[in-house]
Amino acid sequence: MKRNIIIALGIAILAIVLSWYFLGTSESGSQQIAVPVKKGEFVISVTTTGELEARNSEQIYGPSGLRQIQVYQVKISKMVPDGTVVDSGDFVAELDKSEITNKIKDLESELEKLRSQYTKTRLDTSLTLRSARENLVNLQYAMEQKKIELKQSKYEPPATIRKLEIELEKQKRELKQARENYQLKLEKAAADMQEVTASLNQSQRKYQQMREVQKDFTVKAPQAGMVVYKRNWRGQKQGVGETLSAWDNVVATLPDLSEMISKTYVNEIDISKVKTGQEVRIGIDAFPDRNYTGKVTEVANMGQKMRNSNAKVFEVNILLNESDTILRPAMTTKNEIITDVVDDVLHLPLECIHSNDSVTYVYLADRAVKQQIEVGKSNENEIIVKAGLREGDEVLLTAPEEPETYELIPLKP
Repeated sequence: MKRNIIIALGIAILAIVLSWYFLGTSESGSQQIAVPVKKGEFVISVTTTGELEARNSEQIYGPSGLRQIQVYQVKISKMVPDGTVVDSGDFVAELDKSEITNKIKDLESELEKLRSQYTKTRLDTSLTLRSARENLVNLQYAMEQKKIELKQSKYEPPATIRKLEIELEKQKRELKQARENYQLKLEKAAADMQEVTASLNQSQRKYQQMREVQKDFTVKAPQAGMVVYKRNWRGQKQGVGETLSAWDNVVATLPDLSEMISKTYVNEIDISKVKTGQEVRIGIDAFPDRNYTGKVTEVANMGQKMRNSNAKVFEVNILLNESDTILRPAMTTKNEIITDVVDDVLHLPLECIHSNDSVTYVYLADRAVKQQIEVGKSNENEIIVKAGLREGDEVLLTAPEEPETYELIPLKP
């Protein structure tokens, strides 16, 4: 018996709760929200999301002579964490030295061969020239001897004298030819030595250059500041494991945090509204309780496609007016670019505005009528009312039930 009573009471309570819920919901659903027509300053803006970066920064470069030593790409093997504060001369990054180390070893072997070749050529030319000089001396002695023999043969028969004269003439010709040959050998020896010396000097210079470039594989900070990783063409931070190009050898940057800009992108629909010099209200996602101001300093003339999208956007740079030590590069910003300000005008929320057959109207809250209005410029939330309403008039935020029963009151001519 008691069990049945308890069940009956539970059912009754449930029915009361359900009735209250559905009746209350129905009643609340029939209520309409009325908003007043406001008068005052009307701000038109374009809101975008951006990213902070330093207006000016010092580049941290890797080795500058990579192309000269025919090393065109090199990986970053070690690097300080992004955002590390460093002093001038502090370690920033270490580049992979395996390729340049192999080149240096090959060049050392080549230098050894060239040094041996230089020594061999010098010895060969020395021996050749010495032999040629000794031959000249011997020929000189032989000629002197023939002169003596000819001088002593004045009492000899004419045939003997003529024979000695011929031999002396031959000796003179041999000596002259030997001297000419010696000059040619001397010039050849000088050319051979010049060739091996040039090759050796060239390799030595290349070796020294490689050694100098190798020192720069340990990258150090050119000045004090905060290390900020460079972004690659994909927009990703270039840290350990990334490849450094010989044509773009920037490892990281040291931003000047005293002047910051917000780099943002405006879609092609709104870009015509944005001009340099316009004021901007800036918020930082990381610090929602702080607000900053800025000014548009640069608007791109050419659009670009967003990654993974067909939408075209234009790059816009906004310079922050304030300097704050908590601001860091890559922080996300919300930028409200003030494109126009209209003073002392009536305005309403966009939800209040309705239109039909090119007639724009609102539903009045105090009467079951539709009031035709004339509207002007709008922003993301509100629109200017140029005619048809007065300050303080109340209109419905949404269309009422059975809107077809509301009479339309046209604008007075």
